[in-house]
Formats: sequence, structure tokens, C-alpha cells
Amino acid sequence: MKNRTFGYARVSSRDQNLDRQLVALADFGIEKTAIFADRASGKDFERPAYQALLETIRPGDVIVVKSIDRLGRSYDQILEEWRRLTKTLSCSIVVLDMPLLDTRENRGVTGRLISDIVLQLLSYVAQQEREFIRQRQREGIAAAHARGVRFGRPPKQRPSSYAKIKARHLAGKTTKREAAASLQVSITTFEKWLKEDERAERQRAQPSLF
Repeated sequence: MKNRTFGYARVSSRDQNLDRQLVALADFGIEKTAIFADRASGKDFERPAYQALLETIRPGDVIVVKSIDRLGRSYDQILEEWRRLTKTLSCSIVVLDMPLLDTRENRGVTGRLISDIVLQLLSYVAQQEREFIRQRQREGIAAAHARGVRFGRPPKQRPSSYAKIKARHLAGKTTKREAAASLQVSITTFEKWLKEDERAERQRAQPSLF
């Protein structure tokens, strides 16, 4: 049975254009009816067209993509999926933008070995890049904290009526729900303010060592 060739294209959102990928696949000689295209995130492989492609292919078929990141966003996932396609499903993969990533039988054992090595190298480089970005982010956050920058939503300011309403609550004249409603905040926020006040009072009550 003759091996067949299929194309796969993907963009992350509906407002992005598939044309560049479709033209490249057509120039490679793939029929329009043999091209599967998704408009979906590359976070995983649960995409309609990609799943349809997996149901269509059989051992010996060839899958062509314009670039390696069209398969997915995470290189760890790409590496795992690459192995599944080439080893478990016995298909070949061709990446048009990187000729070394071509596992077709006519390239022989050496060609397939080179493809695996290149893919491993790309995975390593991508992992190092992610680690570098995370390290830069941690350093940036630490530097911002040192400058007094605070992240996240600013703390809710207590209204001028807080002290009076708090005193009524502590005197047992209102419930927490009633006090929070009077302050136009949630019960959680009111409880948080009470706990902060308690901590501040305990700190003031502690004797100074100096």
C-alpha cells in the first residue's frame, strides 16, 4: 500500500492567518484535501483537526508541518509527540523550515538519527531559554521588592466610619455581617481588618528590649 503525505497547519487564534502555512504545504505537493488545519492554542494536542489527522494516518504515512512549533507550544510536549508519531505510529515527519528534521525512510538510519539529535538539541535550548526567562523574572521581582514596589491588588482602604463600626461590633451591638454591610465590604475583608488590628495591638503591647 502506497504511503500517503498529509499536511498540518495551526494558528493560535481565529484572527491569525493560515495562508502562509497552507501555501508552503501546497508548494511541497500536498493536496488541499490532505491538509488538516486548526485555529487553536498549542498548549496541548486536543485539537479537532489534529485529532482527525491522527485518526487518518497509518504506518508509513508522512506528516508535513511548516515549522516545529506548529505541532505545539511546549518543546517537552513536542518531543513526546514526535516520538509517538515516529516510533509508536510509525509515521515520518518533515519540518519545512528545518530540513534536518526529516525522518522519511529515504534518508536512511543516519538521517533519522540526525533528526532525533536536532530535536533533542532544540528541546534542550528551549528548556534553557525558559529557565533563563524564569530566572530573569525572579531577579526582576526581587529588585522591584527591594525598591519598595508591591505587586497585586492594593489593599482596600478602611473608611472613616471603620473605628466606630468596629467598636459597636466588639461591644456586641452588631454582627460581623451587619458591620461589613455598613462598611460596604465583604465579611472576609472585615475579619481581615480585625485580625490586622489584633496583631498590631499585640506588637504594641510587647515590652521593648532596648
